[in-house]
Amino acid sequence: MYFKNIYICIYMNQKNMIKFIFSFLVLISTFNFALAESSKSNDSEPFNPTETAMHHVKDSHQFEIWGEDVTLYLPIILWTDNGMVIFSSKEFKGNDNGEIVVEKKGMEFIKFHEKIYYAKTKKNASGEYITESSKLVHLDDQHHPINKVPLDFSITKNIFSMWLSLIVLLVVFISAARYYKSKSYNGVPKGVAAIVEPLIVFVRDEIAIPNIGEKKYKKYMPYLLTVFFFIWLNNVMGLIPFFPFGANLTGNIAVTFTLAIITFIITNFSGNKSYWKHIFWTPDVPIPMKIFLAPIEVIGIFTKPFSLMVRLFANITAGHIIIISLISLIFIFKSYFVAPVSIIAVVFISVIEILVTALQAYIFTTLSALYFGMATEDNHEEH
Repeated sequence: MYFKNIYICIYMNQKNMIKFIFSFLVLISTFNFALAESSKSNDSEPFNPTETAMHHVKDSHQFEIWGEDVTLYLPIILWTDNGMVIFSSKEFKGNDNGEIVVEKKGMEFIKFHEKIYYAKTKKNASGEYITESSKLVHLDDQHHPINKVPLDFSITKNIFSMWLSLIVLLVVFISAARYYKSKSYNGVPKGVAAIVEPLIVFVRDEIAIPNIGEKKYKKYMPYLLTVFFFIWLNNVMGLIPFFPFGANLTGNIAVTFTLAIITFIITNFSGNKSYWKHIFWTPDVPIPMKIFLAPIEVIGIFTKPFSLMVRLFANITAGHIIIISLISLIFIFKSYFVAPVSIIAVVFISVIEILVTALQAYIFTTLSALYFGMATEDNHEEH
């Protein structure tokens, strides 16, 4: 019934929705255009589209609200050889290539490609750190810094975005739960509850029950709902380029790795005897084939979460890079006549990206539910 009502509302207001979506996409394109233009602040340097794209997808210690002129600097929190050190990332303002040194508690720190290092230190032949006064950043043959690294607990864009999404989800679901408990609830959801209930029912009826089973799905619903809404919300927030959004959280492989590890742990701790038997000693096949299949099945235990991690990371990151690359065409061709074509292409890709935000959340949640169902499936021989 809820899906029918949603369909009727969409059908009756489809013209207004199309206008809103088109206006929203043009707004996103305009902000992307402005951000790309502001990143090319120094006309004496040639425009580098690769550097611009990577600048917008990687994590950072500040929010560039409108170029470098309007910036929100986030706190840097380090655990060093002399204890805790806290200061603003504004002290690194002006350079990210390890040329600005910040001195705290008798120690010197540099920021190189958004990572914090001790200045003037490197390893000697025996693996010990030594100090040199000639260089601030020491690079190996692959141009990777070999300076000593403090433990970094800084609040970055991705961490800020993660906290913001958690706050939004808590507010939404606590508000919905309070409405259901209130006396005004008469069986018909209203307000926030009317929005989230169809989605919860969708996850339950279209993802959890078909893949896990009607008898066992309930204990997995909290995780499936959490990961579905968390991924979807952060995917959407990553498409909005202005503050407080714009962070590429789900395009960070550390985040997707963590989500995949949680799915991996739940799957294998939920595995019953039949699940492990099918992995190490597949029934109803000859013994030589059992020995041959066992290592393949063991590898499959790890490739499943690996595919979850890479799929989400690659799809979200690729979308951001494509959009920035299309905007960069204006500066590559050095002509504003390319701008209309570039913006139209960005609007088209943004439509696809809006679909991808929900699709990737659906795929991750569905595959997680499928793995849970495979781990808890009853032995076919008992039937």
